[in-house]
Amino acid sequence: MKTTSCPCGSKITYAECCARYIEGGVAASTAEALMRSRYTAYTLLAEDYLLASWHPSTRPATLGLADEAPTKWLGLEVKRHAQQDAEHATVEFVARYKVNGRAHRIHEVSRFVQAAGRWFYVDGDIQ
Repeated sequence: MKTTSCPCGSKITYAECCARYIEGGVAASTAEALMRSRYTAYTLLAEDYLLASWHPSTRPATLGLADEAPTKWLGLEVKRHAQQDAEHATVEFVARYKVNGRAHRIHEVSRFVQAAGRWFYVDGDIQ
């Protein structure tokens, strides 16, 4: 397990933060925690976790992360987390990364739903 700071930006170690969700099977307690763990999963190419945490109604069959050009993830900023009710929440974030030395950013408002005691990513609107 990694002992470095968690990629999600929490300022604690990966082992103390997102590893419990990605490797330990623990359900994220909030949509924000799930979103942070999904960002970390992208940095680790943990496609199985990403697909498992994606709601079945919108989940793709595969992500093909290993087939894409190498991505260097540079950081995550959570701008806002809002819970509409017990089962619905949104998280606004900005993720920065580089592909082939070229900088990019994703600014998204993501929608999450809680089902059977677990949060799932549904979809998002790029800002």
